Amino acid sequence: MNPNKILVLLLFVQYFASCDTKKESPMEEKIKMELTTIDSLLRSEDFSLSIAKAQDTAYYKGIGEPVPPFLTPAEDTATIAKSAREEKIAINIAGFYALECGVGVLTSQSKEKPTDWLEKIVTEKADSSSILLLNRFANATWKTGQPFRDLKRINRATFTVANFLPNEEIVKDYYQIKTAAAKLLSTMQPVKDSSLDAQMKNIRSLLHSQQYAYEMAAFMDSGYYAGQKQSIPPFVSAKEDSTIIRKPVKDQKIATNVAGFYALECGINYLVATKKILPSAILHSITNNTISPEDKNLFSRFANATWKASQPFRGLNRIERETFTPFYFLNDADIEKDWVQIKSAAAKVLSVL
Repeated sequence: MNPNKILVLLLFVQYFASCDTKKESPMEEKIKMELTTIDSLLRSEDFSLSIAKAQDTAYYKGIGEPVPPFLTPAEDTATIAKSAREEKIAINIAGFYALECGVGVLTSQSKEKPTDWLEKIVTEKADSSSILLLNRFANATWKTGQPFRDLKRINRATFTVANFLPNEEIVKDYYQIKTAAAKLLSTMQPVKDSSLDAQMKNIRSLLHSQQYAYEMAAFMDSGYYAGQKQSIPPFVSAKEDSTIIRKPVKDQKIATNVAGFYALECGINYLVATKKILPSAILHSITNNTISPEDKNLFSRFANATWKASQPFRGLNRIERETFTPFYFLNDADIEKDWVQIKSAAAKVLSVL
């Protein structure tokens, strides 16, 4: 055989051998191992209860009040009445809160206005890094609603760390973002040429409106069925409009307090994807206060998104409160409450890693 051909053959063999042995670097293997551990925590009902208790304690300590028992003996087996109509709204509006919080990050980074980003999303001109960020917010707000619906929903295969999601689930998340963006952009046409502050005030008024919440949720629901190429049913049936459903108080208490964990997890997965950092390194930077201001701000925004997504499940009227507002308007004290939840969750997860 020609010596040159032998050399080429050997180079091919060496190349494919190196590809086979370099599938994952030691750092990539370590990242995957730590994410796998976090993945197991996500689907554990026992860990959900444990971290919910820790989050509840951190909340009361953070506001300087005595810490009550997480559950009284009566609450451990009690149920609470919920409106089927409001739950339907809560389930479908999560993508709107993901969009609002994600666009809030993008506008703060780029100094553009919300309508600029909404147009990019609707016309498919958003760059890949922005899409990744928006998808992480969508996943965080979706996760938040699952234990409110039924704690057992966290056991499902799709309830996984964001970086392990199959492509079809990622596509579904972004479809929700695009659907919400189309509705919000249409609503904001009257202020399209207004200042950033004026647009943020408009978004704040929409966030506070129960009527707009219904309209957005109905639009999101129809968008979901259209995306799946299925016939679109009525958003709220006559029966659902007046139906009361009962939920275990214990599950609702866990769901209320575990939202910060989902914010932490999705924030970690975003930084892992963009910076290739070990999850444990991120957790250490949070607990020992060495995290960069930019990353701290990002985690606080994830916490705000999951907190928002939880409110309609607790009662649709809660969206009318003053603090249910774009991050742009939050004061330092309110932002610190979000950070307390992130820090508490980080300490709990780090203790397992």
